[in-house]
Amino acid sequence: MIGRIQGSLAEKNPPEILVDCNGVGYELLVPMSTFYNLPVLGEKVSLLTHFVVREDAQILYGFATSTERAAFRQLVKISGVGPRTALSVLSGMSVEELAQAVTLQEPGRIIKVPGIGKKTAERLLLELKGKLGADIGVNVSVSSDTQSDILQALVALGYSDRDAALALKALPKDIGVSDGIKLALKALAK
Repeated sequence: MIGRIQGSLAEKNPPEILVDCNGVGYELLVPMSTFYNLPVLGEKVSLLTHFVVREDAQILYGFATSTERAAFRQLVKISGVGPRTALSVLSGMSVEELAQAVTLQEPGRIIKVPGIGKKTAERLLLELKGKLGADIGVNVSVSSDTQSDILQALVALGYSDRDAALALKALPKDIGVSDGIKLALKALAK
C-alpha cells in the first residue's frame, strides 16, 4: 500500500523515526542499520517501506535499501517470526551477514541477535535456505588468492558455494592450491 516515504526527518528515537511529508508526520520503525545511516534532523530522507496491518495496529517499517526490505519480507513469511523479530534480526546483523549465515548454515551467528534462540535460528536457516543468499549474491570471504582458487575450482566441479566454503574452512591456511583441492574433495566425498 505505501511503498516509499520521502520527506524531512523530524524525530529520531531508536528504532522509531518520524518523517514529515508536507505537514503529515509518518512514524516508522527502522532497523539499526538504516537508523545509523539517517541524515541529521530536518534533512531530506527517502525510505522504502513495508506496511503491516494488524487487528490492533497499523505499523510502517522503513528501510534504506531494497535488499533490507526484501530480507525483512522473507523473514516475516516464516512461521513464528513477526515484524518485531525480523526488525531485531536486521538490527543485529547486516543483510549480507544474514545471507552468509544462511548460505553457510551457521546458526551461531544468528543466535547472537538478542531475542533469537537456537530453535528460531535453525528455523530461519531452514526457511531462508536458497531464498536469501541467492537474492543478494553472497560472496564467501576468502583470505588469500590460494583459497580463492580452491573455492573456484570446487564450484567449477559442481559443488555448491555453501559446500565449497565449508570444505575451505576445514583446510589449513598455508596449503597450496593442488593439495587444497585434493583435501577438499576428500572431505566433500565423505
